[in-house]
Amino acid sequence: MRAVKKKVVLAYSGGLDTSVILKWLVEKGFEVIAFVGNMGQRDDFEEIKHKALLTGASKVYIEDLRREFVTDFIFTALMGNAVYEGRYLLGTSIARPLLAKRQVEIAEKEGAEYVAHGATGKGNDQVRFELTYAALNPHLKVIAPWKDPEFLEKFKGRPDLIKYAREKGIPIKATEEKPYSEDENLMHISHEAGKLEDPMYRPDESVYSLTVSPKEAPDEETILEIHFKDGKPVKVVNLKDGTEKNDPLELFEYLNEIGRKNGVGRVDMIENRFIGIKSRGVYETPGATILWVAHRDLEGIAMDKEVMHLRDMLVPKFSELIYNGFWFSPEMDFILAAFKKAQEAIDGKVVVAVYKGNVMPVGRDSPTSLYDEELSSMDVEGGFNALDARGFINIHALRLKAHNLVLRKRNPYSWRKEITGG
Repeated sequence: MRAVKKKVVLAYSGGLDTSVILKWLVEKGFEVIAFVGNMGQRDDFEEIKHKALLTGASKVYIEDLRREFVTDFIFTALMGNAVYEGRYLLGTSIARPLLAKRQVEIAEKEGAEYVAHGATGKGNDQVRFELTYAALNPHLKVIAPWKDPEFLEKFKGRPDLIKYAREKGIPIKATEEKPYSEDENLMHISHEAGKLEDPMYRPDESVYSLTVSPKEAPDEETILEIHFKDGKPVKVVNLKDGTEKNDPLELFEYLNEIGRKNGVGRVDMIENRFIGIKSRGVYETPGATILWVAHRDLEGIAMDKEVMHLRDMLVPKFSELIYNGFWFSPEMDFILAAFKKAQEAIDGKVVVAVYKGNVMPVGRDSPTSLYDEELSSMDVEGGFNALDARGFINIHALRLKAHNLVLRKRNPYSWRKEITGG
């Protein structure tokens, strides 16, 4: 009687690494089910499916995850204004838990005992995939070839992968390493490694593939009106040509289109990976950049001051959790519950001018506005008694006066010099 092969669901991209991994797993006696997530990347999915079957996969799942990506992941990150280390909008980080979630679902459907991925042992993606597996189905066994001694002994670098692919008849498009690596989805494209590892190297225009150079963008503004309900975008209107988008996926794709042609969303930064290594990333995030700017501006008129400041204290932690792979975690559930409460009644519209790489809010209106034009006016008294400010300041000055007295008692002659250095 022939032994039943153990099933493994492999997160497959069609690239050199995952194609070699697929064949390697087959040769080790596994039945390999390839899973490809359509996250909005510009790939030929039929070609990828054909390649997986040719390489030895018993079955291939091509899953269109774009709509779920927008509504459940991108818009959720938007609620908390997620930005890692003040600059990165987390395009790759947000995508990985969705891919891993669907991979787990397919493994359960197929009765597979194993899941596998092609993430390296130096990067963040290995953590994001494996923490999601653990959170959603801890019974699954993980195969991570780039942390497997046998695999590492056989494949010491790209030349070994290419040689193996040729020997096994695996179709490969390139024989030389690209000058940098890329990861693309509906939210962004990232460029890293290779020649970009020199932090002083300025990427030329050949690196950028989503956005035009701001210098080459149209010499006229695009004026957009972006509508929100409970902190999530529900409509975009182009005030120049009347284009209107209400469907979440179509809305996001349209903002990507506007952002791309206006050179919006380019970021070049050195970031801190979860495992402690610094890396250089060049990102293009056109549509999300427009949304993040508009959403934050609407909060300015519709969100309570103290709620905003408390929420802002949590934003770095929220962003870090996403970056580090803790999308499915108790602490994320806690933060999201708070953010959803904070987004209640963040309703209204923001008008932004998009021009040569810039997104500039130029107007906002909200039915739940906390802004009182008369109360805020410098020209109209508006029910505010300016004399009340005297007591307000006096109360806040009490502790400063007390602190001053303590400093003087400690050293009456040099206390100010020690502080100022003068």
